[in-house]
Parts: sequence; structure tokens; C-alpha cells
Amino acid sequence: MNILLSIHWVLGVAIWYLVSGILHDIFVIKAHTGPYNRDLLRLLMDGHVLILSGIILFVCYAMLLSKIQYGALISSIVAVAMLIYCGMIFPFLKSYFTMFLSLMVIIVSIRAYLTFPDIYNIMQINKN
Repeated sequence: MNILLSIHWVLGVAIWYLVSGILHDIFVIKAHTGPYNRDLLRLLMDGHVLILSGIILFVCYAMLLSKIQYGALISSIVAVAMLIYCGMIFPFLKSYFTMFLSLMVIIVSIRAYLTFPDIYNIMQINKN
């Protein structure tokens, strides 16, 4: 069960978000003809949302490796935001795999948050 709910899911999903965002932007730029306009900007923002989410999850993964509980909290927030994003674009693009990966990040993050030591309590002990 430990392997199935490993924090390495966060790393894998970070890579998925980042690569998907970069590929999305590349294909949008290749397919776009004409001048820079609102449609191009909107499409590029979709890719940038994925890229930013991937970068944030990389930082969260580093925090989780150090057993910092707030890495789990931040990665959960990013995964919930990605689920909302996938819900908003669902009529146009049914991103089942991205939704599954985001759900796995939420599950893994909740498990990590509950099992990792609270940094606030550790700091209070070492305060003196």
C-alpha cells in the first residue's frame, strides 16, 4: 500500500503537467496563423496554467521529500485547482487522465499530511 500511495505520485504528476503545458503551447503556436490576438492569448494561458502547476508540484515534491507537511497542503490546493480547471474545459476537452492524476495527488497529499510531523510542533520544541 505504501508504494501505491507514495509521494512519488507528486513528482510524476508534476512532470505530466509540465510536459503537457509545454506541448500544448508548442502546438498552439504552430497551429496559429495571423497576428497575436485574444484567442491566441487564451490558448497560451491554458498551457501556462499547466506549466505553473507542474513547477509548483516540483517544489511540493521537494518539500514532501523533506517531510514538510505544508508541501502536502500546497500540492492538494494545486490538484483541486486542476480538477476545477478540467471541469471548466470538460465540454471542449475531456481530460480524464489529468483528472485521475489530480485525484491521486489529493489522496497522496492527504495521507502525507496526516502522517508527516507538524513543523510547528517541532519548531516549538527546538525554540528553547
